[in-house]
Amino acid sequence: MRVLAVVLAGAMVLAPAGAVAGPASGPAVPSLVWRACAPDLPGFECATAQVPLDYDRPRGAQITLALTRLPATDKARRIGSLFLNPGGPGGSGVDFVQIEGKRLYTAEVRARFDLVGFDPRGIARSTPVQCFDTTDEALAALPPFAFPFTRAEERAWIASNRTYAAACARRAGPIIDHMSTANVARDLDLLRRAVGDRKMTFAGYSYGSYIGSTYANMFPDRVRAVIVDGVIDPVSFATGRGDQARTLPVDARLVSEQGAYATLLEFLRLCDRGGDNCAFSAGDPKRRYDRLAKRLQAQALTLPDGAGGTITFGYHDLVASTLGALFDPFIWPVFADLLQQIDTLAQPAAAAEALRALRARLGQPGRRAYEQVQEGFAGVTCADTDNPDHVSAWARAARRADQKYPYFGRIWNWGSSICAFWPGRDGDRYTGPFNRRTANTVLVIGNRFDPATRYQDAVSTARMLPRSSLITVEGWGHTSLFLSSCVDGHVSRYLLTGQAPGRRVVCGVDAIPFAGTTSRDLAGDELSDRGLHLVPPVLRLGR
Repeated sequence: MRVLAVVLAGAMVLAPAGAVAGPASGPAVPSLVWRACAPDLPGFECATAQVPLDYDRPRGAQITLALTRLPATDKARRIGSLFLNPGGPGGSGVDFVQIEGKRLYTAEVRARFDLVGFDPRGIARSTPVQCFDTTDEALAALPPFAFPFTRAEERAWIASNRTYAAACARRAGPIIDHMSTANVARDLDLLRRAVGDRKMTFAGYSYGSYIGSTYANMFPDRVRAVIVDGVIDPVSFATGRGDQARTLPVDARLVSEQGAYATLLEFLRLCDRGGDNCAFSAGDPKRRYDRLAKRLQAQALTLPDGAGGTITFGYHDLVASTLGALFDPFIWPVFADLLQQIDTLAQPAAAAEALRALRARLGQPGRRAYEQVQEGFAGVTCADTDNPDHVSAWARAARRADQKYPYFGRIWNWGSSICAFWPGRDGDRYTGPFNRRTANTVLVIGNRFDPATRYQDAVSTARMLPRSSLITVEGWGHTSLFLSSCVDGHVSRYLLTGQAPGRRVVCGVDAIPFAGTTSRDLAGDELSDRGLHLVPPVLRLGR
């Protein structure tokens, strides 16, 4: 685990120490002192910022935000800072920049912008919401399956929600009532001032798109260049339309299962077309997948664990592994190999090795003494969204969704059910409007086949914003990162000049899965962590 040289305190302080005085009635602008991070992070700098816990009391209790930056390589031609968020909710912007920063964007963008990652309030190294003493205790409070399928599993899932929420009520502290995305946007605007930028340059991926949409609508006159990629429809997320929130939980309004099922069908279609390039192509891949799912519903497999014991692989594992793999087309050959091994089970040891290989691709490294399991996700989602009054609404929505879009209705729709019991409330959240005219164009990017944030949400978000440009990516996976040189070119030009492409632009991807490529080409070490910040953890999926 990497350890930062600068210890990023998570405790609240009572005075804005190290801050530049602002207007007497408003929050002080943080004073950022950048220092080298850990020795194994050459070139990266770290800092902390202090911002108000409650913007209604801007000179009251303060919280700490953790930041990192990769400085512009051409300081003489530096334009400013590009703030980044990788999604979640609950994703670490510090991790994102430190892991991916040196290969994000074009060399010209990296030359002229400081890439700045920050952990949002309540998340990771910033003042965190923490509900247990140890990560092991937090994990023990979860049920041993990725989503409930039977009625008995639903009851266990709901009991787990209650247990987790009760632990948060006991020990989360004041931050739990101040974690809305609106407050993240207010923090961002202070950080913009702290780095000396007149207007905001920001790129948000997945849930980070909601940060971008919220900032653009709360501070429309301060938008220089805002990119939202892998887009959440902000109205669907916050309130729904009409009286939807009375009966439909937030996940049911986002309909992520539709995108996931469409992407699965594409995986199976491309596998079939790829022939020998796809290990699962023999016969009819879709028919084989459906039969495998039914077999695993009836009976889980037992595989050797390589250490003299056994592991099980059942229906829940198939669905969670499938969804994780769909996030990243570069690991589709690895997933196809797992399906082939599990389906034929000619060599159980080979099947177990294929499972380990996929989980290694989907894994996210632990980098902190306490890793938030649910509280980062729930702290933001439940603060931001309107939901029904009773958890039974999640059960109904999940069953309906699974019938319409097989496999993924339950795993997506149960994710936010903890909101039925969540003890935190943020009265300063933002609920719209989301159609304000911004000072400059917002760039909206959506993949045609995205298993987490539907392409339809990119279209609806672009239609809402009077000044927007939509790039449609004819490709697969969650967000456009590392997929398309066409997108990279438009993004680079937009960031450097502020010039957005036409109102609607279509880009292809650089590599089509299983099309004359080998597993080594598509899943080699260089690209295997393409979605490291985006691929959902097995126990709690994120956008």
